[in-house]
Amino acid sequence: MLKVTIIGGGGVRTPLLIYGLAQAQDLLQIGQLTLYDLDGDRAETMARLGREILRQSNAGFKIRVRAQLEDAAADADFVLSSIRVGGIAARARDERIAIEHGLAGQETTGPAGVAMALRTIPVTLRHARTVERVAPAAWFINFTNPAGLITQALQQHTKLRVIGICDTPIELFHNIAEAAGEALGEMVFDYAGLNHLGWVRRVTLRGEDITERLLGDTELLRRIYPTGLFDPELIQALRLIPTEYLFFYYSQRKAHENQLRAGASRGEELKRLNADLFQRLGRADARDGLAAYRGYLQQRNASYMKLEAQGGSAFEAAKEDHDPFETATGYHRIAVDVMSGLVSERSRAVVVNVRNGGAIDDLEADDVVEVPCEIDREGPRPQRAGRLPDSVRGLVQAVKAYERTAIQAAISGSGSLAQLAMMEYPIIGQWELAGKLRRSLIEGDVEHLGYLR
Repeated sequence: MLKVTIIGGGGVRTPLLIYGLAQAQDLLQIGQLTLYDLDGDRAETMARLGREILRQSNAGFKIRVRAQLEDAAADADFVLSSIRVGGIAARARDERIAIEHGLAGQETTGPAGVAMALRTIPVTLRHARTVERVAPAAWFINFTNPAGLITQALQQHTKLRVIGICDTPIELFHNIAEAAGEALGEMVFDYAGLNHLGWVRRVTLRGEDITERLLGDTELLRRIYPTGLFDPELIQALRLIPTEYLFFYYSQRKAHENQLRAGASRGEELKRLNADLFQRLGRADARDGLAAYRGYLQQRNASYMKLEAQGGSAFEAAKEDHDPFETATGYHRIAVDVMSGLVSERSRAVVVNVRNGGAIDDLEADDVVEVPCEIDREGPRPQRAGRLPDSVRGLVQAVKAYERTAIQAAISGSGSLAQLAMMEYPIIGQWELAGKLRRSLIEGDVEHLGYLR
């Protein structure tokens, strides 16, 4: 029976993960799920919801909460890391600082993404070294954002077997299939890039290349993005279909203006929504708490990217009709796909963040990239992507240079390298602006960023 540990088990994704694991119990054969979180009360709350999910699913594994990571991770087969150092308050603060400096506030891109990375790398590496000691054979599955950058730090500075996951690519594939009115399982997507910086280059349907047909259909291109993120003319000029986070590169000024119009960032909105959720969970029994959590996810999912793309309050009257546990995509789905592949003789094709190893010609072999992989008991095998198109190659290389320097800054504790990383980052791109952001971000979170000298 497998032992699975979640680092950051008090996070709001945990019940979704538990649901996904419960649905895959016949294949995964989990005996024990252990939650670890600095906030023990939050972990106990998530465990309580998780046990209700197991009761309703008739899944047989046990959920435990442990106060020490050594106890939680000992002899684990899988360690899933999903942490937010500094909590949602740090995200909201970072995003507000970005907005005040004339840039969009978004947790994984721009200044807030830099701060998140610099805050998270040292903590994640400490966790990883503990796992190396107590569960050296475990697969370390990184959910923690910025997922590609954190996975690269883990690949370069630990001996663990690491895979980074994100549901953004499969979400895009699903949206393309839905917009085209076709079954996702009959389509194949040629995808390549970095985490939150990837593009679909080619789409085949039952063996037929339909890329040009998709790119020629302006209304179909609009339907791919529920919030109207991209001008179809941009997609047609690129000859590529971008993931949603390219909005913060291609329309940075628009995103910033919409946040100014709304008077908030998504992090600030989520801070209020999360506070309300945990207040309700504190008063509810497990059954009612799970219903409250389901409603929270419906509101959160329905409002995704709307504030940045449209302005105005993201959460006013926003609510999905369908059950968020039963969505075709999501972190819980991709986590199960990856874990199922890693325990199977039969490979599964999944887009994940892994060591490049020559998959993308334009990057170093030990850079972490986001590409389709065949995954089985032997691990992930990235599919060859070749050279990136001219229109995106320089952007990918620049962002990867920023990631490398940010990791060096975090490892060395160098504030100058942190500022250099910001200058290398195309969204920031200026030394003086990077200096102002460096000072503001560190002063805003001395507890977690004060190590940068």
